[in-house]
Parts: sequence; C-alpha cells; structure tokens
Amino acid sequence: MRLNSLPTLALLLLALSAPQAYAKTCNVAIEGDDAMMFNQSEIKIAAACTQVKLTLKHTGQFPAAAMGHNWVLAKTADFQALATAGSKAGIANSYVPKGDARAIAFTKVVGGGESTSITFATSKLKKGGDYTFFCSFPGHSSMMKGKLIFG
Repeated sequence: MRLNSLPTLALLLLALSAPQAYAKTCNVAIEGDDAMMFNQSEIKIAAACTQVKLTLKHTGQFPAAAMGHNWVLAKTADFQALATAGSKAGIANSYVPKGDARAIAFTKVVGGGESTSITFATSKLKKGGDYTFFCSFPGHSSMMKGKLIFG
C-alpha cells in the first residue's frame, strides 16, 4: 500500500476527521433583566449535543455592581448551597466559589446591555438528571432560576 495514493490519502483524512464529525455544539441564548427575571424557566438540550454554547444577555440598564446577572448550572440537590456560597464569593469571582465542583458551568457577571458566552461539555451531564440554572448574584437565585433538561 502506497501512502501517496489518492484512495489511501482519502481514507487517512477521513479517519483523522471522524471524531470531529460527531462533535455537535448546540447554541442556547437566555436573557436576564432589571426585574430579576430570566426570559426562560426551562432549557432543553438534545442528547446529540456534545457541548453547549450558552449566551447570556442582560437586557436591563443597571450596571453589574448594582444589578448584575450570571448563569450558573448545578445539580438541583446542590443549587441552594451553591447559591448561598456564591453570594459570599464576591463579584470578582462572579459570585461562584473558586474551584467549587458543584458549579457545572457558569458565566461571568454582566451588567445592563452586556452579554457573555461560555461553552461546556455535555459529558458533565447525565441524561434525565435533575439540573437547576440560576443567577448567583446575592438575592437573585430565589427568582432567577429554572430547569435544564438534558436528553
């Protein structure tokens, strides 16, 4: 078998690109406002998605220090404890404790008119798992929360 033959080269290129062919990034957009509300209470992620690109847009006008929002994903069982710990972590840490494994994914805090994006692997999620997304800015998580469904 000669490596410079066209069929061999085509097979080699196909084999090298195969893992990428199965990667699927699913885009999700969510908005938060000055009334401490997300525009969605539920986000569904298809099982075929290998990663999620989430974009958070703050549609309000107040600055991050006064009415900032972020998006944090956790197992529902960890949600309340993580939200409480996050409120103490400070804005410099986006109100998420450094290195806290309970935070599956999170964005930085943004103020009115700003947006931010994160990408995370769905390998961190279990099909049919119980997940809550929320804003961990102090006092926001009681109103700014929802359910993430994977699968």
